[in-house]
Amino acid sequence: MQNREVVITGMGLISPLGLTVRENWENLAARKTGIAHYPKAGVPKSMEYLGKVAHFENPDAIPHKLAGQMKFLNRGAFLGFMSAKEALANSGVALTDIPPGRRALYIASGDFTKVGYDFMYPAMKDATNGKWKNIDRERLNLSTLDKVNPFFLLESLSNNLFSFLSAFLEFMGPSTSLASLSPCGGYALELAYRSIKCNKADIAVAVGCGNWITEIPLYEIESLGILSACKDGAGSFRPFDRKRDGFITGEGGAAILLESADTALRRGGPILGKMKGVGNCIEPPEGQGLGVPLRVTKRCMELSLEKADCSTDDLAFIVPHGSGTLKGDKAELRSVMDILGSAKDVPISGMKPYTGHLGAASDIAEVIFGIKALKNRMAPATLNFKESEKEFADLRISGSHQICKNDHFLSVSYGIGGQSSSVVVEVL
Repeated sequence: MQNREVVITGMGLISPLGLTVRENWENLAARKTGIAHYPKAGVPKSMEYLGKVAHFENPDAIPHKLAGQMKFLNRGAFLGFMSAKEALANSGVALTDIPPGRRALYIASGDFTKVGYDFMYPAMKDATNGKWKNIDRERLNLSTLDKVNPFFLLESLSNNLFSFLSAFLEFMGPSTSLASLSPCGGYALELAYRSIKCNKADIAVAVGCGNWITEIPLYEIESLGILSACKDGAGSFRPFDRKRDGFITGEGGAAILLESADTALRRGGPILGKMKGVGNCIEPPEGQGLGVPLRVTKRCMELSLEKADCSTDDLAFIVPHGSGTLKGDKAELRSVMDILGSAKDVPISGMKPYTGHLGAASDIAEVIFGIKALKNRMAPATLNFKESEKEFADLRISGSHQICKNDHFLSVSYGIGGQSSSVVVEVL
């Protein structure tokens, strides 16, 4: 069953750029960004620019027996749920035609919404009388009973979305929940792909969700020195540019529904693309600490191209991780140059400036953007890009959209510690 063909029939995306796949794509095509300025006293400027999802409505038709469980979904998990619902709806698949044991679900959560103790703020304010010096412990206990959600610990669990969504959709086949940073979303997509490829399931949904715009994750990321200083506002997120200085965070949910080709063809489902090959590896940095390997994604890209029986000559464009950090981008572009060799005519597209870095959701969102772009024969612009270092001057990186040829694209993600994942997708 290793020859089973895996196709993409449904996509869902909610991000700072839009509330649906269609809205996201239209805004990307117009070269808009969802990053905006949210002034806040007492924080660095790097934490005032965020990719924040606009107001959205709670979904209807939640079964009564699950309505109580839904209140445990934090914001990032909720965005992941919304994207999964859109992917199912757009695929047109009738779940009643597929046994629950043949439905697979893989969720990647890079979410830190409830990290911290902001839920204690009202009770602490009462206990200090708003002066934040001496604490009246008896008053703190009484106020906590009235003003602190007793389920705050449950809201912080990273597998809440998995528990809720698997019950909501009645997915009882191979499934799991992953909790990490990038490339966690890429891993979820690979597991979904393998469940179809190995005939363990007939449909599989991969979901990535992330919320990196609350105070605690922002402070933690800022302390690592990888946030942009935002000297040029929302335009400061500039992957691959020689003046890059880090990224800007965001929040969102992204989902892709996979099917076996025979199942999709039998029901007349929309085939949006074909998963041709995946790769993942880890290349620890030299020495100690959280450095970046010199060729952080080279082996990973080679693996996915080999599995796809595809060469760089077949690629319409490459979507690197593009976090905008000095060392990370340099390591990625060196990897790209190595696999391209002397043929450097493949466009390079950095997607994250459109939405902000969405954590695990970015990995899947960028595959969705890649499919939409290739359908339109376009390699998306890398927003805010002007000029690369001389070492990479021969690569086709542009701040404008580029015309592309061929029917395959390669999307890559990497994370702290040298983890990386990649996928080759064919779009006809």
